[in-house]
Amino acid sequence: MTYLSGEVADRVLVYSFNRCSTCRKAVAWLKNRSVPYMLIDITADPPDIELLNQAMGQLGGCSGLFNTSGQSYRSIGASNVKAMNDTQALEALAADGKLIKRPFAQTPNGRFLIGFRPQEWEEELSFLFP
Repeated sequence: MTYLSGEVADRVLVYSFNRCSTCRKAVAWLKNRSVPYMLIDITADPPDIELLNQAMGQLGGCSGLFNTSGQSYRSIGASNVKAMNDTQALEALAADGKLIKRPFAQTPNGRFLIGFRPQEWEEELSFLFP
């Protein structure tokens, strides 16, 4: 998905994992501010390569997309991840949502929020506050 349209155009798409405490904090933050969002299970339906590539472009590289504290990352190994080119990294991320730093969110204006830093979310999403 490159552009938001239709019923999700005014929502934050939040890829999360229900056992992730940081994801739960982000969702609670959105609820407390009445920010419309759509929750997507990152393990069952991870972002596709195209969406991850857009996020990589915003971040200036793939390294910020990886959940470096997760079991999937540890099983691959930091040195193997660092040896991946962008294509290999994007393919790995798209294949295993647990590799992606959570929450992974796309705002209605196409910007990405990786992880939950309340001040950054406040700045990026203030236009959605009622």
